[in-house]
Amino acid sequence: MHSSAAPSIDTITEGGLVTQVGEGQQAEESAPPVMTFGAPTVGEILAERYELAEHINDDSAGRQVWRGVDVVLRRPVAVVLRYPGGDSATEMLQAAVAASRVIHPNLVGVYDAIDESERAYVVREWIDGRSLREVVAAEGALDPARATAVGHAVAGALAAVHATGMVHGNVHPGTVMISDEGRVVLADARSDGADTPETDIRAVGGVLYFALTGHWPHAEAPMLGATAGQGRAALSDAVRDAGGAIAAPRQVRAGVPAYLDDLTMDLLDGQLPLPSSDVLAAELGRLDVPAEEQYLDNTGPLRFAAAPDDEGSPLVPAVGGRKVAIGIAGLLTVALVGLLIGISVLRGGDDDKQQVPAAQPGVTSSPTGAAAPPAGAVKKIEIGPDQVRVIDPDGKKRDEFGGIEKVVDGNTDEGWYTDGYTRANFGNLKRGMGILIDLKEPRTVKSVTVALNTSGASAQLLAGSINPPATSAGDKQLFAEFSKNPIGEPYEKAGTTIVFDAFQVDQKYQYLLLWITELPAVDSGKYKIGVQEITVQGQ
Repeated sequence: MHSSAAPSIDTITEGGLVTQVGEGQQAEESAPPVMTFGAPTVGEILAERYELAEHINDDSAGRQVWRGVDVVLRRPVAVVLRYPGGDSATEMLQAAVAASRVIHPNLVGVYDAIDESERAYVVREWIDGRSLREVVAAEGALDPARATAVGHAVAGALAAVHATGMVHGNVHPGTVMISDEGRVVLADARSDGADTPETDIRAVGGVLYFALTGHWPHAEAPMLGATAGQGRAALSDAVRDAGGAIAAPRQVRAGVPAYLDDLTMDLLDGQLPLPSSDVLAAELGRLDVPAEEQYLDNTGPLRFAAAPDDEGSPLVPAVGGRKVAIGIAGLLTVALVGLLIGISVLRGGDDDKQQVPAAQPGVTSSPTGAAAPPAGAVKKIEIGPDQVRVIDPDGKKRDEFGGIEKVVDGNTDEGWYTDGYTRANFGNLKRGMGILIDLKEPRTVKSVTVALNTSGASAQLLAGSINPPATSAGDKQLFAEFSKNPIGEPYEKAGTTIVFDAFQVDQKYQYLLLWITELPAVDSGKYKIGVQEITVQGQ
């Protein structure tokens, strides 16, 4: 079996310290012996592509974890080997293939799943960083803003998993990885059939509690899919009262906002209804803002404790803080305007003499009386055919430029296509190809959405400030400049829709480059990709 896959969905037993690859826990005394027959050595190349560089450790399931290098794409990878392969490795390999349906920047990517009979292995994204468990052990509990960011990333990853009908089943501080650059990724899904989306969502409460306090709410461990007596015992137990109830984060440490305290405890309360993972991700995303933009005070409330609706589904959480205050202020303003009009009518008694309050500064009314959208609202930025062009710094013939105007024509049934190549990396002839987007002037950008004709391509978004002539030399100059400024993380073997949204809120952008580095295979045996539509949202 040889297949490309995506975020990890295979099975692993917990235990001990988690390494930087998000799995490969140190073997306990009770762990099965590691089988070494046919074991690889440093420098060996697997599948004619993956060179083994360093043996990291052996996990508690008896598998070897290696750091390696993809010699084709020249990128680091993690290789997890199981002995033997064949039937005993079917579950691991099938899980990796199933995981290929889930593409998300907060899930660890899986690149290959290979069965060689005597051994099987999964090739995954290499994460330079530490688990949340290791970060808290070394640095202490996280500040509320950073804890919120971690919770937001985990909830977003779960929303992507749940959207495919799958369950993660293994969310805890050891499977939440934080890279050296600050990227948060979720690893090691291993649903055994007993887990549900609800157990995943409650596990986010456990992660938040641990991030805020440095303690694990052990009473919830069975709901989170823990294995009795393993792994989680190493985490510091939550502070409890005489009745065994866990103390709220605000009771453990000072400075935890009430809204975050309430949210965490609601997620851990098995008697309260739960939001769906996408609703939870959206709410944590609303709270995950830079510290200088924080506006929610410590009075909250932010609760998921609202009564279910008529169909039994939990309601969307109530929102506290400034947004509620603005809403109340708006209602008071309307009431005040009505009161003034009423007073004018009572005083004047003549319609011609009624004094209507002046319009509020900065608010423009439409003919129907509705307020116009506020200045600076996020909207689609219109892009014309003269604002996009192909970038091909390594092309010799430079003949793949036709149809580029179709990526901004609003029709996803047509697009721009590369030629067919003999290998995924453009036949080893090019570093890649790209599409330059010229916004005409510096703009605030919120997101760039790319629709592709098929899944399996690898791409990233770059930004720059130059637009040299459309020549081979000009393209080389442009790529050299833009490659220094990536927007967020690259997508590896992406789905048919890619969303780049890691833009700096205080920075404006005029030139953006969609850079494609790897092509998917098509039915003809060639490798090619079609970009159907590019949509930019901003101000």
